[in-house]
Amino acid sequence: MATFTTDAPDRTSEPVPLELAATARARRRGLLGRPGIEGALLLTPANSVHTLGMRFAIDVAYLDRSSRVLAVRTMRPGRLGLPRPRARQVLEAEAGSMERWGVRPGVRIAVRRD
Repeated sequence: MATFTTDAPDRTSEPVPLELAATARARRRGLLGRPGIEGALLLTPANSVHTLGMRFAIDVAYLDRSSRVLAVRTMRPGRLGLPRPRARQVLEAEAGSMERWGVRPGVRIAVRRD
């Protein structure tokens, strides 16, 4: 299991449970068919996502090569996200989660693998 924290100065840096999707098969599967997720899912490498076939809305954070957040979007089920040219990873979680965790543009994500 892995966790992540942010360097947001106005948030407590509680570790958030994180699943890693580093294989092509895991990235294709993503959150499809799940009723929800505890924590977040990191797709790497990735620069876009879709919510076709998903059961719930998600927050999507696009990360650059240094794990700095480029943009955060909320996507309803059945949507296609546009590719982000500078993005190297995508962090997905249930809608509303990113704001609670302090994930916003400019913040750096630190992943810890246990």
